[in-house]
Amino acid sequence: MVREAEEEREGKEMQIGKYSLGRILGEGNFGKVKFAKNTQTGDSYAVKILEKKKILNLKITDQIKREIATLKLLKHPNIVRLYEVIASKTKIYMVLEFVHGGELFDKVASRGKLPEKEGRRLFQQLIDGVSYCHDRGVYHRDLKLENILIDDKGSLKVSDFGLSALPQHFGSDGLLHTTCGSPNYVAPEILANRGYSGATADVWSCGVILYVILTGYLPFDDRNLAVLYQKITRGDVQIPKWLSPGAKKMIKRILDPNPVTRITVAEIKANEWFRQGYVPSIPEDEEDNISIDVEPLLISSEKADGDGEKSMKSPGLPTLINAFQLIGMSSYLDLSGFFEKEDVSERKIRFTSNLSHIQLLENIENIVTGMGYSVQKKNGKVFELSPSLFVVELRKTYGDSSVYRQLCNKLSSDLGASRREELLSAAMLNAETVSKVY
Repeated sequence: MVREAEEEREGKEMQIGKYSLGRILGEGNFGKVKFAKNTQTGDSYAVKILEKKKILNLKITDQIKREIATLKLLKHPNIVRLYEVIASKTKIYMVLEFVHGGELFDKVASRGKLPEKEGRRLFQQLIDGVSYCHDRGVYHRDLKLENILIDDKGSLKVSDFGLSALPQHFGSDGLLHTTCGSPNYVAPEILANRGYSGATADVWSCGVILYVILTGYLPFDDRNLAVLYQKITRGDVQIPKWLSPGAKKMIKRILDPNPVTRITVAEIKANEWFRQGYVPSIPEDEEDNISIDVEPLLISSEKADGDGEKSMKSPGLPTLINAFQLIGMSSYLDLSGFFEKEDVSERKIRFTSNLSHIQLLENIENIVTGMGYSVQKKNGKVFELSPSLFVVELRKTYGDSSVYRQLCNKLSSDLGASRREELLSAAMLNAETVSKVY
């Protein structure tokens, strides 16, 4: 029985089934994590409390379902364990393993770089956990220090599988195509927008984590996202001279911008530096896996995306893309071309506007039809950078090129924004960008 509403209003300790909820351990965009005690056994847990309304409003139903479905598969000492899921009318409660030590990020931030022996031990546990996931067809895709927890014994636990991919998420080419992850940790092949292997992308992120553990700072960093992605694409990393030869070689092999020649998990495990003091983690018994029916937890309409991944899409509402995709739309990561008129001989034009997407659609149709053109709505896109910043992309299907040039000039002059620098700055700072295909 869930007595949540009254107890929250009165400030009392909440009771969720057999769990008594206490202090807040953390807060996110769509829920909280609270400390919990099993009233029958006294065991400690962390309960992730998700607001159904926020989940639906933010259109992250698939992300939550994915995290639960993924954690159902995983029982390993280096992966945070999911024990139970409880749902009420307004909330979802994920009962997780309580990890006492907090984030690896905080550990490194407070201590700076870790001694190589300690850093290698944590890296060994990270690779064990990631290797276990890959063997079961799970690819994390958002490995970073903030998603790595440390328990009271100093052991590592991988958490937050909200962006993970399973076999059904691969495209027909056997690759993943959704651009996701955290900027400083993302693999260069993800930025290329040509499909990528979940395994090699995870290995790259593990290399970034190893670098931070051993040095105390990020291998790729810049306040300008375009410059950051250029560094990542080039594999532009400076390895400190004071690291041991084995550590240097390992970092260099992992942070190889070419995914084909990048070291694999199997090769990492066979590496001499890696194997020093290595005690492999032993997966837990697989027979008593919990059974959780995810579908009843959230009711949503779903539609498959291009690479097989699902997302919520409601008629007339934008769907989410992120900054990686925005920058990837401009060749060679050069954003200047994205915000300026393109060569109309290539049948495509992009321009910025301060008008709302509804006004844009109406005005574009009026101008196009007024000049004798017909409109095929599948051939255009409007990208919303913020509530008042839009990028319009139009393509010519057929017709006279000279008339099309006149049309392009009229559209950009009548509807376009004049302050390009402002728009460019806003796009670089906006981590989550909204797009609408009309």
